[in-house]
Amino acid sequence: MPIFTTPFAALELIRQPEQAEEPLQAFDAADEYLLNHLHSLALPSSARLLVLNDNFGALAVSLAGYYQVTSSSDSYLGWQALQHNLARNGLTGDSLRFVPASEKAGGPFDCVLLRVPKTLALLEEQLIRLQGEITPGTLVLAAAMLKHLPRAAGELLTRYIGPMQALLAVKKARVLSASAVSKATVSSPYPSSYVLEQPALTLLNHANLFCREGLDIGTRAFLPHLPRSLTPLRVADLGCGNGVLGISYALSNPGAELTLVDESFMAVQSAAENWRAALGERPVTIRAGDGLAEQAEDSLDLVLCNPPFHQQQVVGDFLAWRMFVQAKAALVRGGELWIVGNRHLGYHGKLKKLFRGVEQVATTPKFVILKATK
Repeated sequence: MPIFTTPFAALELIRQPEQAEEPLQAFDAADEYLLNHLHSLALPSSARLLVLNDNFGALAVSLAGYYQVTSSSDSYLGWQALQHNLARNGLTGDSLRFVPASEKAGGPFDCVLLRVPKTLALLEEQLIRLQGEITPGTLVLAAAMLKHLPRAAGELLTRYIGPMQALLAVKKARVLSASAVSKATVSSPYPSSYVLEQPALTLLNHANLFCREGLDIGTRAFLPHLPRSLTPLRVADLGCGNGVLGISYALSNPGAELTLVDESFMAVQSAAENWRAALGERPVTIRAGDGLAEQAEDSLDLVLCNPPFHQQQVVGDFLAWRMFVQAKAALVRGGELWIVGNRHLGYHGKLKKLFRGVEQVATTPKFVILKATK
């Protein structure tokens, strides 16, 4: 296993979710550049540091014990990786604070280290939220690999923080340095919302949601084909996003018992607010988690899923396959997993390896809706 070495520490780090013969590292040159630059600043040990979007804990674990560290991200898997990597390197969980991106970080902070996220709306929301968390002169250091660093990231830093300087590229990574200045208070444009015609819903979406400005085309293809049942089934919306699948199913199936789960804290926040708006106080379980990893075996009758095909900037079907395996374990004998996916992804063949029966429910030129029976 490669060791992540900086002036602060030499660490063994793993990604989450773990997989055998993991081809990818839990750190990159942008993490290394950020820490090397921070070390050159020689901040006092009393400094309060905020770390944002630390994918698998490389930054926060390196800095634990050197400063007062608060780490915040929108990823449950990122939080899980942080806990595992602290333990893996002999550090306790209380050596730093973790705050979900859906909550306030709890400043003031003397320095902010930020990995530029894939979603620029999340970056904008995080920079706006720094109002009241930093003071004039606070240094905000943002880093990314050059291929994942849009020009807009620097523009947002200048707009919300202060004058920005782009440091020279090192190992195809770059650090943007901005010193905070007094600025007028800005209202966040997030959450945003859109209206769904059938069923009639107004759906609220926090900054990091996929297809935040409108219903994604895969879910749009799935909605008309959601199953109906006269019996009260136990149902999970796996990778729920803003909750549209689970809420739509619940509206048509008043006796169903719903669980909505997503690894994004902002998705869970959005789903909870949308559920209350559509269904009031109807009981539901909505939680952040590693899919259905914590769901009891044989505890569900039906799972609905529009699986993701990427983790941060990494594209692949590993997460989808993991969701299918989790769904099978959580379903009762005869229980069903209903999914929508791009036709070219070949989910039909993958599901056949796990389930007794796989049927095509519907198809469009781009998508296929499948039902897999345990």
